[in-house]
Amino acid sequence: MQKILGSMRKAIEEFHMIDEGDKIAVALSGGKDSITLLMALKNLQRFYPKKFDLIAISINPGFEFFDVNILYDLCQKIDVELYVVDSYIKEIVFDIRKEKNPCSLCANLRRGILNTTAIEHGCNKIALGHNEDDVLETFLMNILYTGSISTFAPVSYMDRSKMTLIRPLIYISEKQTRSFIKNNNITIMPKACPMDGKSKREDIKKLLYDLNKQIPHVRANMYGAIKRSKIKGWNI
Repeated sequence: MQKILGSMRKAIEEFHMIDEGDKIAVALSGGKDSITLLMALKNLQRFYPKKFDLIAISINPGFEFFDVNILYDLCQKIDVELYVVDSYIKEIVFDIRKEKNPCSLCANLRRGILNTTAIEHGCNKIALGHNEDDVLETFLMNILYTGSISTFAPVSYMDRSKMTLIRPLIYISEKQTRSFIKNNNITIMPKACPMDGKSKREDIKKLLYDLNKQIPHVRANMYGAIKRSKIKGWNI
């Protein structure tokens, strides 16, 4: 946890993610990244000089294996309020519309529900569990599939909802979150989405893994390219 806290605090302070009096909603999917994020922010809350409140919001997409008890047990253990929102995302995306490439629609539906719920509970910021691998994978995806040099910003302000999105795990690798969960014997949500392992992002994940084996410092080089570029939100 100390290593994760150090990297997370670096990102938070570098990109000014947390201000005094913030109320932050953590998007809790039940996966390794969102659980690591929630536990790290709860730890940070105890000693961070800027005081902030913390809640967790989880969206039940309607998949059979969504086990809400895992989330309630975790949040009770670390003393964080959890709000679970039932939805018809699975029915809309897979049963009614039968989307061949469902990830974008699913993400948009989740985002809308998450924003609405966060506003209802008085939050001004939402913390997302995107990690270092997600940053680099999105960077590669945009270059290869859309011909654009871009990735998501560490901090994003949404004018319509007046909500700020923060991504405190951007300097923490997927390997680190996986190790944290394993070393602490934390139960995570079973993967239920039928697209797990079949998406374009999964192909890019494999490509990044291969590049990392073949080219020394490839991850650091890519991160350097992102920071030196004019990608929105990364110029510091």
